[in-house]
Amino acid sequence: MAEKIDKRRYEFCCQYALLGNAEEAAVKAGYPKSTALKNAADCLSDNNCRELITDMTNKLSHTSAVKAGLRRLAFGECSDAVTLAFADELPPPETIRKMNLFNVSEIKRLKGGGMEIKFFDRLKALEKLYELETSENGSNTAAGLIEALTASAQGGDYEDN
Repeated sequence: MAEKIDKRRYEFCCQYALLGNAEEAAVKAGYPKSTALKNAADCLSDNNCRELITDMTNKLSHTSAVKAGLRRLAFGECSDAVTLAFADELPPPETIRKMNLFNVSEIKRLKGGGMEIKFFDRLKALEKLYELETSENGSNTAAGLIEALTASAQGGDYEDN
């Protein structure tokens, strides 16, 4: 990578390489939810960010859509589902469309009022992800995933601004 990037963009790159979802990666990197899609587009149009994402993705053994989905299940947010569960009234359809309900496996309206929400099992998603990572290239890919996550947590190749 020719130049360093700021901390938030670096975090976006890490999250995008792991999750494969630009808007969700931007929110996890600290961008406001209201501008996350625009911020993600800005990051993805930056050559340094694209180069870093490519490097991270290669270290994670060419992240496939299945692995990205498993990562979203294992590490994804559930705050929108909790908000929906505790809402007095059902939000309008345009609000529901904007909610991140990826981790939700089932929603039921109960006869006496209220709602039942079931989530996908995070541990099963982690187990399947581990199985995929180790079966493809032995333990090297799993080690790469752990290394990338550790580098992100410790603050990797970015500038503090």
